[in-house]
Amino acid sequence: MSLCDDTLLCNFPKCRTKLSGFAWVTACSHVFCDQHGSGEFSRSPAICPACSSALSGKLDIVRTELSPSEDYKAMVLAGLRPDVVLDISARALAFWSYQVHQEHLYQEYSLSRSEAQLKQMEKVLTQQNQSRELELTSMRGEIASLKKVMEEYKRKYSEVSERLMERNRQYQKLQGLYDSLRLRNMVVGVGDRDTLTHPGHHDFNTGVARQATPQRSPQFLSVSHDGDSRFFSCLEADGAKTFFQFSSPARDKGRAFIKKH
Repeated sequence: MSLCDDTLLCNFPKCRTKLSGFAWVTACSHVFCDQHGSGEFSRSPAICPACSSALSGKLDIVRTELSPSEDYKAMVLAGLRPDVVLDISARALAFWSYQVHQEHLYQEYSLSRSEAQLKQMEKVLTQQNQSRELELTSMRGEIASLKKVMEEYKRKYSEVSERLMERNRQYQKLQGLYDSLRLRNMVVGVGDRDTLTHPGHHDFNTGVARQATPQRSPQFLSVSHDGDSRFFSCLEADGAKTFFQFSSPARDKGRAFIKKH
């Protein structure tokens, strides 16, 4: 507010609205809007809401019109000596200057309080940023450690997958060997049943019926550690001997010739 401004502000602490129409002026150089002045100065004794000064005089409180009519302006100072007119004008200007000065002080106070609040908020903001930065750093460390753990789990998963694939390959290989051995065992079992069905055979040269040597079912030999080799025996020693004792016509004739001579 400057001296050229034509609007005053209400000095009530919680009001501070621009004055218009009528205003209440006090001897302590304060001015109030018509609403707060009517409410505050209706009590007795009257106390200034701005400075708590006692206003007990008859002219300590005046309700004045801020925009007087031309007739009022023409008659209010009429008949007064020039020094009285100048004295009244000087006091009116002093009142205006005091209001301007108080407004400047209030604005400076508001500015200093706002700056203090701003500094406090900046301090709080700085502390919050620091705490957030620490939390962010901690979270980044946790993320890095979790990534390491995830990589370790991936490596272990890869190893387990490779082992599982190797076990599957070994299982398939062993399954194939087992199926082939079971098939051979079934074939040998069929041969044993045929032997039991025809227990003897006839020697056509000698005319002697010989009893076929029964053969036992094939016995599986021990399996190696890696399961890569399987062996079984289909021929026993006596079976082999019986096979090589079959007589031939040439051999029988040779024996007969030796007996005659």
